[in-house]
Amino acid sequence: MELEIESRNVAMTPRWKTEIESRMDDLQRGHEDLIHSRVTLTKNRHHKKLADVAEALVVITLPGRHTMTARKEDKTFEEAIRAAFHAISIELRKYREKRAKTEVRLPPIPPHRGVICKLFPQEQYGFILKEGGGEVYFHANALQGLEFERLDDGTEVAFNLEEGKKGPQATVVTLPPPMARKMT
Repeated sequence: MELEIESRNVAMTPRWKTEIESRMDDLQRGHEDLIHSRVTLTKNRHHKKLADVAEALVVITLPGRHTMTARKEDKTFEEAIRAAFHAISIELRKYREKRAKTEVRLPPIPPHRGVICKLFPQEQYGFILKEGGGEVYFHANALQGLEFERLDDGTEVAFNLEEGKKGPQATVVTLPPPMARKMT
């Protein structure tokens, strides 16, 4: 992971830099997929308060271009850094919990298997030799994740089967899962 550390209106001290690096190492444990992070320390003079305020901004980027930000102000930079990293760790935990609840559903794997045995490129259809025997018609429209132009005789496929007007036909034709393919 790439880590950028910068400061504005204040000189970065080795102690602050070490604190940031240590907290980022702690944050990365359990979140190894962090792509990029940036921590900015800024000394702000608030005209209402007439006092200097220490601000720590932590920005992290996750896969899928998802970005999280935590900005905290406090009396000292040590306290602002601690508060910003605490806030970003809570946001990360909430994000992970929400993602874990989101179930990814994959389409079911078609139950039948076979190999392409005849192709008619001009007409955009062909036949599959079904395991156990028999030919099954398929049209290019039934292909999922495959291109008709790239099919060859002998290509292993998985497919759904239904009875058509002229006999059995494949309604969905796809590659079988990797573990189900035969080794050649």
